[in-house]
Amino acid sequence: MTTENLSERVSELEKSVRRAAEAIALLRKERDGLQAKLLVMEGERGELQALKQERKELLAQVDSILKELDKLDL
Repeated sequence: MTTENLSERVSELEKSVRRAAEAIALLRKERDGLQAKLLVMEGERGELQALKQERKELLAQVDSILKELDKLDL
């Protein structure tokens, strides 16, 4: 290989490295955004589970009240 060919090859490799570094930076930024969304969703999931449990308990209370009302024979 000639010096000119080596210089061109080195230049191409440097450009490839820069593109790869830019792609990695974009992927890291995307990953960080997705991790943040995941944390929010996990918190919301916990809240949803708590609300479902509360709903279940309220339904049980209403059912109990209705059964007591049936016993009164109003």
